Amino acid sequence: MHRPRTSRLALPLAFMAAMGAQTAPAQSSERKALDFLAREVPLWSLENHCYSCHNNGDAARALYDAKRRRQTIPNAALADTSLWLSRPERWDRNGGQGPFSDKTLARIQFASALASATTSGAIADRTPLKTAAARLAQDQAADGSWPLAEGAGNLGSPASYGKPLATLAARDTLRAADPFKYANAIARAESWLLARPLKTMIDASIVLNISPLASNRSRAWKMVREAQAPDGGWGPFADTPTEPFDSALVLLALARLDPTPETRAMIRRARSYLEAAQLPDGSWPETTRPPNALSYAQKLSTTAWSTLALLATTEPDAPR
Repeated sequence: MHRPRTSRLALPLAFMAAMGAQTAPAQSSERKALDFLAREVPLWSLENHCYSCHNNGDAARALYDAKRRRQTIPNAALADTSLWLSRPERWDRNGGQGPFSDKTLARIQFASALASATTSGAIADRTPLKTAAARLAQDQAADGSWPLAEGAGNLGSPASYGKPLATLAARDTLRAADPFKYANAIARAESWLLARPLKTMIDASIVLNISPLASNRSRAWKMVREAQAPDGGWGPFADTPTEPFDSALVLLALARLDPTPETRAMIRRARSYLEAAQLPDGSWPETTRPPNALSYAQKLSTTAWSTLALLATTEPDAPR
């Protein structure tokens, strides 16, 4: 039996195809994450007939932020979410109510996504954001915080936030909606956040996010600088194993600081940690409290926070 002869043309084409496969540039961690989120965000409402804080809140927010940064996001990935976010009067009846539903937290997360959608231009009308901000302002407690159903002592996780992170997120939405109208509410939120003792990396990252004039900013910076682990990440406390969520929050805070050789080096190490922790499908393992549990909601929100951190620290000439 004779082997079929290969044409002279086939050899160069096959060789070029193989070479092309070898030299094709690898996808960036940001691109892999965005592709994962673009697939997952619309699936929740399609499969579960409701809208979720993790898919249509946190995960969608990362896609809107990418869109603002001129990353390519398929229209279909956000169309359904944009329609949902544009109707904040319906948020309390999302179809997913249950014994663990926290409507205040849901409003904060949806409002954060709506603010990002408005900033990115995905939602042109600012009326929904103004409506959502007015409702958020009503939820603010007398002490300036936004109390949540799970209580003030919760450490905070990617999808459930915890009281301090929820308060920061609500404050950011009020600033995006109308910093003059909500100046008093914003100031009270910042006073509450800055008066808290610094115990966790979440606490430190929040202080670094708020103001360069914060009285405890130097202590927060010291905590972050000294707690960066050899792998480049951070855990919830200085002496605990690193987690993608806590590392992402600190990285987002570092992105807001004046660039110095030290902060740039810390950012590079933190990015390397997140890139190494990323899974082949573009997601990140969920950060849970206690650790090592399984949760789709925490996985989507962990991936969203990690993506936001990488987007905020991407070098201008990095591949997209």
